[in-house]
Amino acid sequence: MIEGAGLFLAGLLGGIVNSIAGGGSFITFPALIAAGVPPIAANATNTFASSAGYLSGAAGFRRELWAHRRQLPKIAFLALVGGGLGAWLLLQTPEATFSRAIPWLLLLATALLIWGNPLQARLRRRFEGRQSLSLLGGVLLTLLLLLVCTYGGFFNAGLGIVLLGYLTLAGYQDIHLMNGLKLLVSALVSIFAIVIFSAGDLIAWREGAIVLTGTLIGGYAATSAVRVVSQHLVRRAIIAVAAGMTAYFFLAR
Repeated sequence: MIEGAGLFLAGLLGGIVNSIAGGGSFITFPALIAAGVPPIAANATNTFASSAGYLSGAAGFRRELWAHRRQLPKIAFLALVGGGLGAWLLLQTPEATFSRAIPWLLLLATALLIWGNPLQARLRRRFEGRQSLSLLGGVLLTLLLLLVCTYGGFFNAGLGIVLLGYLTLAGYQDIHLMNGLKLLVSALVSIFAIVIFSAGDLIAWREGAIVLTGTLIGGYAATSAVRVVSQHLVRRAIIAVAAGMTAYFFLAR
């Protein structure tokens, strides 16, 4: 009973954090391990548990997403392919190898959040009017999104921060649209990864269902609260979370 309440509370907090800034997995993943789920199974279960919060959170930003609906089919395709590829790679790669890479990936994402806008403006000025380079930039951004989604299928923790870094580099500026896209991509990445994890019998369904229920409630509730906060404050909060997550993983190495 106490274990179940703890998992539900972790899911609730994780869903709120995921909707506002990303990083809820750093609450839910340790909670699953504390409940006795082995680390690799906890990783797979965390992906399953987080998926409902991603879906409910994305629903909260449906107006922003609908206004940019022409971009969604391509983004959805890359998310599904990347999520499936990442999940497959996780089953083939030693856990220690990926653990050593996590702090550096989060450091890159944090740098993109802080300096992504100035970098995007400089690139736009540098290559303005050059169609061939513009096309090349589009191809590179497509490949980068596929890589980010592969990361998400490989290890769900930190995906929201990495996605926000990518969206900043890609030129998005509306923080609410960015949060909606982040949650939608995270949900789609999780869907294909869950299919592969299920085939590998890696998901602890009972514990995952408890956390999932919490993330579902927390994810949707947080989208209403985040709208009343200024974009500047939300971005500062996201950067603070990203820096904290990065420092945590470097210290935990």
